[in-house]
Amino acid sequence: MATLTVRKLEANTYRRLRVRALRDGVSMEEEARRILRRAVFAPERLTAIFYKHFGPKGGVDLKISPRKPHEPMDVSE
Repeated sequence: MATLTVRKLEANTYRRLRVRALRDGVSMEEEARRILRRAVFAPERLTAIFYKHFGPKGGVDLKISPRKPHEPMDVSE
């Protein structure tokens, strides 16, 4: 495991990190690790998300109920 020291951190940034850590119930060090981890790893590609949810078919068939046309609104006064 590597170690990182952050110097000259603004007081406001420090306070906000502390608040986030308290909110999540973790140490400030763990909160900083989580933030850094999210920042350096690429988010999952949208295509991978679709593939995970819809599978190799590439989509789903949706049943659309038939609709009847309606009369236009009368907007005359």
